[in-house]
Amino acid sequence: MSDALINGLAGAGGGVIAQLITYPLQTVNTRQQTERDVKNEKRKLGTLQLMCQVVKHEGWDRLYGGLGPSLVGTSVSQGVYYYFYQIFRSRAEAASLERMKAGIGDGSVGMLSSLLVAAVSGCVNVLLTNPIWVVVTRMQTHKKVSKPSLPGGAPLTPLDETVPAAVNPPSYRTTHAIQELYDEAGIRGFWKGVIPTLIMVSNPSIQFMLYETMLNKLKKQRALRKVGSGVTALEIFLLGALAKLGATVVTYPLLVVKARLQAKQVVTGDKRHQYKGTFDAIIKMIRYEGVYGFYKGMGTKIVQSVLAAAVLFMVKEELVRSSRFLLTKGAIGRAKSKPQ
Repeated sequence: MSDALINGLAGAGGGVIAQLITYPLQTVNTRQQTERDVKNEKRKLGTLQLMCQVVKHEGWDRLYGGLGPSLVGTSVSQGVYYYFYQIFRSRAEAASLERMKAGIGDGSVGMLSSLLVAAVSGCVNVLLTNPIWVVVTRMQTHKKVSKPSLPGGAPLTPLDETVPAAVNPPSYRTTHAIQELYDEAGIRGFWKGVIPTLIMVSNPSIQFMLYETMLNKLKKQRALRKVGSGVTALEIFLLGALAKLGATVVTYPLLVVKARLQAKQVVTGDKRHQYKGTFDAIIKMIRYEGVYGFYKGMGTKIVQSVLAAAVLFMVKEELVRSSRFLLTKGAIGRAKSKPQ
């Protein structure tokens, strides 16, 4: 089994586990990013408050809306990303060694090369998996049909109005989201938000650059102190969290624009809430919402993405380590069993 395939499968496994743990936060964050109701804006409910409102008026299942396609998307996305990342990384390492033989450099992959490898891998991933994430966004932002009052005719309180009471609506499935999207924009609709998403490949690029830089420094420090260069699962967790935090703060506005484009556009008759494309969305958000509009739900996203990234890195490294150990052990066993 190639090293690229091991990393691809390990990345997919780590991504699925991270997704399962943090999905409710992701759903709430997507709703915060796409919220354009002025009345709801004034209340500015916190993450936990909004989560409680969704559970109270729509049920626990809405926190996991789109979980099925999201798990598929995560496994495919992480698998594709890590597979191509390892391939491009190996080529970059080989090129660095060749330059060292020619008397240029020390044979290590520089920061710029690491950034480029991550960016190219991210572009391949985005182009292949964008349709899945458009469907997931639709399912996360779908709200159940509602009444303007609570059961028994009692009026809604300002807090209760945030997520209206559900009225036994039909379930909103993956096939419904796909059909709705196709009816709205045809095949092109499945690549909505692809431009800001492609620009956002800088997020994992920055993330991996920071992660590998910190990891290499830690290993070198350990080697200089002659205490070994091994890194524990907890240290991987912390390094992954720090790397994702830095990347998220820089690229969050693009994430909001992407979510706005991928969500259902015909929310109201107000043209301010209907976007023709990336540039149109940015102009309207600046004009009608100001800079704040680009940072809606950022606190939730930081918690969700940092936790997810930390879990992903930790699980991936453990899976890669275990896979290599089992393969090496198996190879040794087969070598011993061969007749001399």
